[in-house]
Amino acid sequence: MISRLHGLLIEKQPPLLVIDVQGVGYEVFAPMSTFYNLPEVNAEISLLIHFVVREDAHVLYGFLNESERMLFRDLIRVSGIGPKLALSILSSMELATFVNSIHHNDTARLKRIPGVGKKTAERLVVEMRDRLEKQRITPTTSSPPTSAPLTQGITSPVDDAISALIALGYKPADASHWVHAVAEEGLSSEVLIRRALQSAL
Repeated sequence: MISRLHGLLIEKQPPLLVIDVQGVGYEVFAPMSTFYNLPEVNAEISLLIHFVVREDAHVLYGFLNESERMLFRDLIRVSGIGPKLALSILSSMELATFVNSIHHNDTARLKRIPGVGKKTAERLVVEMRDRLEKQRITPTTSSPPTSAPLTQGITSPVDDAISALIALGYKPADASHWVHAVAEEGLSSEVLIRRALQSAL
C-alpha cells in the first residue's frame, strides 16, 4: 500500500501528474484543488496518496493535504461514485461551493458536474452532510499562478485547459466554449481551467 510519495514533479497535465521517486516515475491522478497549488515542474513535492487496486490496473490518486484525501475517501463511499467521479467532483467545484451545495440541498448545482445525475446528487446530499459535519471540513484557499503553462511542451495554455476539462468528463464542445470564453493572453492553464469551471457551474 502506498500512502505518500516524495520526489520531483516532472510532468503535470490535469488530471495526471508524474512524480520521479529515485528514478521511478509514478503516474498520479490529482484533483484541480491540488493542481492549483503545485510547484513548477522539476520542483520537489510531497503528496498524500489513495491507492486503488483494480483488476486491470493499480491507480494512484494524490492530494496535498489530509482534508482533501479524507473528502475523496468519503465521496467514493457514496453509492454510485467511484474514484474517477470523485476526482471530477473535487475538480469541478471549489470546496466551499461543494460544502454549501450539500448543506443547502442544492442538487441542481451538483447535477452540473459531469457524471452526476439526479439520483446521484440526492445521494450526495444525504450521505455527505453528516460526514462533512463530523469531519468539520473547512474550505482552503488556493491561488493558482497567473502565468506559465502547466507543461513545457508545444501546446498552448488554451489547448491544455480544454484537454484537462475533457479528461475530467466534460464534453469537448462545452470545454472548448468555456475556455475560449474566458481566455486572455498570458493566463496559465490553471487559471483558464479555474475560470472555465466557475463559468460552467
